[in-house]
Amino acid sequence: MTERQPYRTVARHPGFELRRYPAHLVAEVRVEGTFESAGSAAFRPLARYLSGANRSRRAVPVAAPATPQLAGSERIAMTAPVLQEEGDRPGSWLVRFVMPAGFTPATLPEPTDPLVTTREIPAQLAAAMRFSGRWTARNFERRATALGRAVTAAGLRPTGAIRYARFDPPWRPWFLRRNEVVLPVAE
Repeated sequence: MTERQPYRTVARHPGFELRRYPAHLVAEVRVEGTFESAGSAAFRPLARYLSGANRSRRAVPVAAPATPQLAGSERIAMTAPVLQEEGDRPGSWLVRFVMPAGFTPATLPEPTDPLVTTREIPAQLAAAMRFSGRWTARNFERRATALGRAVTAAGLRPTGAIRYARFDPPWRPWFLRRNEVVLPVAE
């Protein structure tokens, strides 16, 4: 079973859950294009990174001399969800894979592709709305608007960009897909 990004539900509000996400590591790619094309464009370099297009940082003991040596590359398990959020300019998107929980910043393999970067996302409180359906800009925008209104109505203040979370592979029938919109909020 695919590892999922952990969180703790803090409260339930009409239309959304309030969640606490722990700090976590991500691999991300910035791409240009439409909402629908961004995931596909970013998937290839991110999948290559998971498949071994990286330099392992885990020390491997050698017989002589007695100094650690870095291994070549490392396979990384796929996790869910795949995250996407708008970049700093129109038509720019950040697509992220959440890394498995067993990695630390010191042990996460270094990408060999300059398009892929890794970083730690700090712990955060966020509102999340779950839904099923197709991966279209319209579906996500409609949910993002509804989530923003529900968060404001609950007296919470957004503190970051809304992100789109996709949990299922593209061959899963659209009506069975788990999707979410997630909005960071003030403590």
